[in-house]
Amino acid sequence: MASTTAFPPTVGFDLDMTLVDSRPGIRACYRALSERTGTPIDADLAVTRLGPPLTDELAHWFPAERIDEVADLYRAMYPAYAIAATPALPGAHEAVTAVREAGGRAVVVTAKHEPNARLHLAHLGIAPDAVIGGLWAERKASALREHGAGVYVGDHVGDVRGARAAGALSVAVATGPCDPAELRAAGADVVLTDLTEFPGWFSHHANGGNGGENGNSPDYSPAARA
Repeated sequence: MASTTAFPPTVGFDLDMTLVDSRPGIRACYRALSERTGTPIDADLAVTRLGPPLTDELAHWFPAERIDEVADLYRAMYPAYAIAATPALPGAHEAVTAVREAGGRAVVVTAKHEPNARLHLAHLGIAPDAVIGGLWAERKASALREHGAGVYVGDHVGDVRGARAAGALSVAVATGPCDPAELRAAGADVVLTDLTEFPGWFSHHANGGNGGENGNSPDYSPAARA
């Protein structure tokens, strides 16, 4: 099928395990939270399932009546423990640059607390056109539609669901907790090993090339999947 790519393109990116490897910082923050609260938390286990909202993870370690209180504490502690410890993933800067060089806009849509998401990006020198936090899975669709994103790039099956709910092309990177088979089974249109492959794919697709893995070249304007 012929590509009818819309320009200027807007591309959405997830944050944790898509643009940044947040495992070291989140691990450190969970260990500090455990010490502060006196509650055992297996931080190594917690960082294997990044993606869903913080409160989902806290529910494994705290009673329901304490989750909101502990979530607030975690978010307040987060800048001191997690920002400096978190590197950009390979290809993150280049992926955002590729969108900009095509005349497009890059927006970050993440489940992370928005102020902390902004701190990560500022620390790493990644400057998207917009940052929207506190949205997970299908709830990401509202921000993607608002910003006219025709592509959403993420590492989790929840990101795939968010892209599909927005009528956007789902580009998945296998740098998070979900392997390529899981991402394809969830409905990802394209699965990349990591963001180092994104500029080449984006250039090829934006110029009318084959955008899918199975001989398809989906239109990544929002209307194409509506």
